[in-house]
Amino acid sequence: MTKAFTQFSPRRAGLVAIAALGLAAAYAVPAAAQAKYPSGPLKLVVPFAAGGVADTSSRLVMEKLGERLGQRIVIENVPGPGGIQAARNVLNAPADGMTLALLTNGTAISVALFKQLPFDPMTQFQPVSALGFFEFILFTGGTSPYKTLGDVLKASREQPGKLNIGTIVAGSTQHLTSELFRSTANVDIRHVPFKATPDLLLSTMRNDVELMVEALAPIKSNLDEGKVRALAVSSPTRSRALPDVPTVAEAGVPGFDVVSWNAIYVKAGTPADIVSTLNTAMREALADKELSAKLLALGVDGRATSPVELAQRMKDDIAKWSAVIEKAGIEKR
Repeated sequence: MTKAFTQFSPRRAGLVAIAALGLAAAYAVPAAAQAKYPSGPLKLVVPFAAGGVADTSSRLVMEKLGERLGQRIVIENVPGPGGIQAARNVLNAPADGMTLALLTNGTAISVALFKQLPFDPMTQFQPVSALGFFEFILFTGGTSPYKTLGDVLKASREQPGKLNIGTIVAGSTQHLTSELFRSTANVDIRHVPFKATPDLLLSTMRNDVELMVEALAPIKSNLDEGKVRALAVSSPTRSRALPDVPTVAEAGVPGFDVVSWNAIYVKAGTPADIVSTLNTAMREALADKELSAKLLALGVDGRATSPVELAQRMKDDIAKWSAVIEKAGIEKR
């Protein structure tokens, strides 16, 4: 019995070892495949309806990003107040980088505007990179007597309360930009809210409102046709899309600075190497000259950032818009 064991053991041990190695190798391939990121199509949850600037610019960038990652990226539009439902959709998904979130300057405003926003972009989301930046433009009607923003400021000071400044719905970035303009310029101009941009545009072309605050994309064709006139841009430097239009600061309101932005985030807890992979791919995608030109046609400056830079921008904008809302006496939701 002992002899049999002695003769059998080395051979059997070798066979067992070979079998074990083979079994390990068999399982190693699927494990490596599972570790590869991304392992399949990704999804970007956009808190706006299809067709707007955020949606259109996101689709352009996601197409290029998908090429860099070697996977298709599906857009899921989830419009709703404060981006709440869109945020929930992302937070209900695994923290594996397969579900991306589009957070924006509007997210920072929601934090400031809602009494109790049911998600925290600073702690429940991990920043990846900015997607694009864009300014708002102060327009007047094409037949308006006001040729410059200085003309509007002069008239508003000579006739307090007579002029109007129109924006889309109360609480929008456009509305808060108008509030910041009124307080920074120290002028008495009445705010008039509109349900949608087409209504606001029509009223501006009729000279029912003397100023309109809106992004370039939905107004560009009317601007090109001379139906409206661009008086100033809200950014601290001139727009690449409208280089001949002065900034609000240049036009007589020193220190005025509003730049809106869209950015890619993932759920907090996503592995750092995945965040790094996404950030690198975003930088490569946004360096594409063809993509840059398409975004600029929408009035968007396609530009990537580091996660740290993006986190700081969100923090700063929450503080900025909280102060604007408080000073304007806007009731929180």
